[in-house]
Amino acid sequence: MSTASLNPHGQPVARRLALARNADRDANELIGLTRGVLADGSLNQSEAEYILRWLEERPESLHVWPFNVLFVRLRDALEDGHLDAQEEADLIALLLDHTGGGSLADSENTSASRQPSTLPLCNPAPVVEFGDCHFVLTGKFITGTRAECEAEILERGGLTQNNPTRKTRFVVIGNLGSTDWAQTSYGRKIQKAVELRAEGRDIAIVSEKHWASHLSD
Repeated sequence: MSTASLNPHGQPVARRLALARNADRDANELIGLTRGVLADGSLNQSEAEYILRWLEERPESLHVWPFNVLFVRLRDALEDGHLDAQEEADLIALLLDHTGGGSLADSENTSASRQPSTLPLCNPAPVVEFGDCHFVLTGKFITGTRAECEAEILERGGLTQNNPTRKTRFVVIGNLGSTDWAQTSYGRKIQKAVELRAEGRDIAIVSEKHWASHLSD
């Protein structure tokens, strides 16, 4: 095989493109599956187990965000063989927010109705570099707890801050964001980042999804 057919990581380009197409296909299927399962506003144990099996049958997609996160959360919730009410509520919010599956019936304030589409994200989003870069995390993250996400940054040579400053390079907004961000406590961090950016500071506001896509680089 010629080197021209390999990407910088030594992976065949044709295979990489095929995997990307498969991931897109699986993402669309997952959205449809989620909408069907949650149409009645609930998630029972058999439905959660079905989604888990669906993910298990797609091992290549389990290396891609958000499938890897969904798989771990579902597996952990079902590990004891019982899906309790709190786990059900958490999984419903997770599935809807992760897939953009719409909002639950008769509930305008579910996490699913609060997609971060109006957030002031950089477009196009820059490459996320970690070494010696200062990060501020804000909002709720699906990738893990705040401490776990900060650990990912520190492990890669980055630095974390509680609030944006002139040193900040990246502000990462958790995927469970809200369109009413300007009225929320975490929204004040975003507003500060916007102000710094307007002053000409080299600060990027990116989504959790974009940030997470660089963790395996």
